[in-house]
Amino acid sequence: MLNRKPLVHPDFVVPDTFETSRFALSMLTIHDIVRDYDAVMSSAEHLKATYGDVYGRTWPEGLTLEDDLIDLGWHQREFTIRRSFAYKVESPDRSAYLGCIYINATLKHDFDAMIMLWVRASELESGLDEDLFAAVKTWVAEVWPFERVAYPGRDISAADWKSLPESD
Repeated sequence: MLNRKPLVHPDFVVPDTFETSRFALSMLTIHDIVRDYDAVMSSAEHLKATYGDVYGRTWPEGLTLEDDLIDLGWHQREFTIRRSFAYKVESPDRSAYLGCIYINATLKHDFDAMIMLWVRASELESGLDEDLFAAVKTWVAEVWPFERVAYPGRDISAADWKSLPESD
């Protein structure tokens, strides 16, 4: 079971937002339910292909609107108690919901945090996924208090991630 202590020190000021010319990040909340559900379900095949092996399941297959609302409530609460941080990815003017990033604790040995991120399948050809990944890696390295961060399914394969030992 994951350690349920805060992921960051109480003195760390958690960023409310992060913005670039391509996107804006802000806390994912229950108020995002309609746009989040649409983004997830319209990208279900992409999400299963990207993270199915990491999680060992077929999410978001079978996800209902109610399930997503529960997930968003959980993400919002975890953010407020500093255990994990879920951000929605929107266009700079906030008119389009483009995806999400999740900053989570991990029990994997030698890692402080693991980060998962995705963009809508409709944005894949625009290069947004690559731009988001590069910008988030820089942002996390410069702003967040982690020594070693993993991006399973991106900078470490799902198989390699699963095979890493867990801390005692």
